[in-house]
Amino acid sequence: MKTYRALSALLTYPSMDLQAAVPEIWQTLSDEGSLKSGELAKLEPLLRDLENGDIFDLQERYVLQFDRARTLSLNLFEHIHGESRDRGGAMVDLLETYRAGGFDLVGPELPDHLPVLLEFLSTQTPEQAREILADAGHILVALAERLARRESVYAPVLAALVTLAQVDTSPEAEALLSEKDDDPEDLEALDAVWEEAMVTFGLDPNAGCPISRDILAKMDMPAAPRTSAPGQM
Repeated sequence: MKTYRALSALLTYPSMDLQAAVPEIWQTLSDEGSLKSGELAKLEPLLRDLENGDIFDLQERYVLQFDRARTLSLNLFEHIHGESRDRGGAMVDLLETYRAGGFDLVGPELPDHLPVLLEFLSTQTPEQAREILADAGHILVALAERLARRESVYAPVLAALVTLAQVDTSPEAEALLSEKDDDPEDLEALDAVWEEAMVTFGLDPNAGCPISRDILAKMDMPAAPRTSAPGQM
């Protein structure tokens, strides 16, 4: 399903390559028909912003939302395990799932980075992809709600993923939503959070802006074996 790859692209760090790929992303989402017309319409503001916005403004907004607010982190295990050592075991399980599915993880992003997971799902059958995505359903629901509260243009992307996963609000999602949202403008509070001991699993995508992939080229490629792995989330 190229829809997963297109949504993955929309959640990557804004780049000039991404801006150039917006028409192809829109065409993919429209042609494949995995999303309803109403869901596609809600994605238009983000697509317009990405295509026409000032690249530095787009990058600043992305960092403010996803890198400086841990409750909006796109690293899925962050919401469950934080920086505890349990996260390491979950990463290993995820990598095993990726490898079993013929997906080769490349680049600096961690295995639980949502755009990485979505790229993996684009190589699987629709049913396999839905089942794996549903494992992270409670996190997606929480992210979608938090972004909607902030009236973020990224909220419809997470809402679309919730629909594709066919999940509803659950006790697990409610538990995540009961946590106080980080305020990315409260630098003192954020410094206190990030001073906690951190566990490193490899190259850290938070140690700088994620490296943008050649999205347009990947969308034109047939689904080919790669490597990476999701465990239960």
